[in-house]
Amino acid sequence: MKKYKISQVKSSIGRPERQKRTLQALGLRKLHNPVVVTGTPQLLGMIEKVKHLLSVEEVQG
Repeated sequence: MKKYKISQVKSSIGRPERQKRTLQALGLRKLHNPVVVTGTPQLLGMIEKVKHLLSVEEVQG
């Protein structure tokens, strides 16, 4: 499966609680702190829900 490097680029302040929980579930804790995740269908769906707050890059290897 593909791996993705995601980092939060916009604040979660003022966002719905559901989006805040999605960011936590993705492993994101602070702004601009990247996390590498495996591209499972569940995680890709979570990324899609909060893509307006994220920066996503595909990782080689």
